[in-house]
Amino acid sequence: MGIGTLFLLAVGLSMDAFAVSITNGLCMKNITRAKALQIGLAFGLAQGIMPIIGYLAGQTFSRAISSLDHWVALILLGAIGGKMVVEAVKGMREPESCPVNGLLTTKMLILQAIATSIDALAVGVSLAVMSVNIWIASSFIACITFCFSIVGVYIGKKSGTFLKNKAELAGGVILVLIGVKIFAEHVFGL
Repeated sequence: MGIGTLFLLAVGLSMDAFAVSITNGLCMKNITRAKALQIGLAFGLAQGIMPIIGYLAGQTFSRAISSLDHWVALILLGAIGGKMVVEAVKGMREPESCPVNGLLTTKMLILQAIATSIDALAVGVSLAVMSVNIWIASSFIACITFCFSIVGVYIGKKSGTFLKNKAELAGGVILVLIGVKIFAEHVFGL
């Protein structure tokens, strides 16, 4: 996987955390730089750890399905991206609410970080069948998510949730396109 594709994968995976960070920024009272860094760190760590877990799980069966690796990547990335697109479109129709009601506890932040990184777990499985260096990929995903999450907090603080669903939609489309790209490279030799 090239650096450009890895960057797009990291951006796509970070969009859930970015969208939740925008909501946190909108709903929290008294956002400090330390709180924004805490949010970025929680989301970045979760997004960085989950692909490793998925990768390790995926390696147990990657040899058995190596001839189907492009199908696995297409199905997993397509399903994850498609789910993100559906959730984004559904979210555009629903009124916004503030799940943190002005206070974001550590427990709630950890739950948000885990919930937004489940997709990265599944992506880790597809990275295992593609023999990607998981340490580089996970570090890249973690750093991109960290940055997007901090930016999301400040966007939410300043402008509300205008970008929230659009970010999730863009992330979903990116993941679907990466799945199609991997599939096309293997099937058509592009």
